[in-house]
Amino acid sequence: MALQISLSGKVVLVSGVTSGIGKGIAVMMGRAEAKVAGCGLEPADSPAALAFLSAMQAAGAAAMYTQTDVTDAAQQELWVDAALAAWSRIDILVSNAGANFFEGATNCTEPVWQQNMELNLSAHWRLCRLCRPYLAANGAGVIIIISSNQAYATMPGCFPYNVTKTALTGLVRALAIEWAPAVRVVGLAPGFIDTPGNQQWFASFNDPAEERARTEALHPVKRIGTAEEAGAWCVFLAGEYGGFASGTTYLLDGGRSALLQDEHP
Repeated sequence: MALQISLSGKVVLVSGVTSGIGKGIAVMMGRAEAKVAGCGLEPADSPAALAFLSAMQAAGAAAMYTQTDVTDAAQQELWVDAALAAWSRIDILVSNAGANFFEGATNCTEPVWQQNMELNLSAHWRLCRLCRPYLAANGAGVIIIISSNQAYATMPGCFPYNVTKTALTGLVRALAIEWAPAVRVVGLAPGFIDTPGNQQWFASFNDPAEERARTEALHPVKRIGTAEEAGAWCVFLAGEYGGFASGTTYLLDGGRSALLQDEHP
């Protein structure tokens, strides 16, 4: 019989579901038969939010969407309350929402530093803390915090984003130690994933297609990843076969970090 991972009966919260990795995670959770409560900055009647709900319907999943600015604690509470009102429990939290802040250590301003800290670090901690009682009540709650390969190796100009992504690995360790055994906490650090955010990165070059080809060639697997691959990792980590994983952030980068120096096609 084929190996299957089922999250049937589980309620999953995923932040930042209107595009990219968050949407991929939500879809794969839905394919694993979980109920998915998603959130994003966009209004509930926006094309992005409706596209999320359509994708969840295509996956055969029960899903809901709440407009939420995760840097606002009150809005976080409204999202969590909506999920509880709908399904009365929370089993898994995937704290994913974030944004690129690529300024450089010299040019970064205090307001940008604070915005980055609030969205890419503090919001994760507040959301995890908010959900902890509901996750612990089930005795087997799971938190997955989405970091980045920038936590392990970085490039010039990616400050202060890379600072917060590095800090998230410490958050994973701390929460895993303090909230065990009722809640497992793991991190996932994707590298280059085929998302609108990465398309914007490629578009910043004079020849986007050439830069994408160069980037793909730098990966031993000779391609960049997909949002669904990141989502499948989350399903595994949240499921019964990932039950011994806690306190660790897993690097998912197609071997990019294994290279000692860049190779050009």
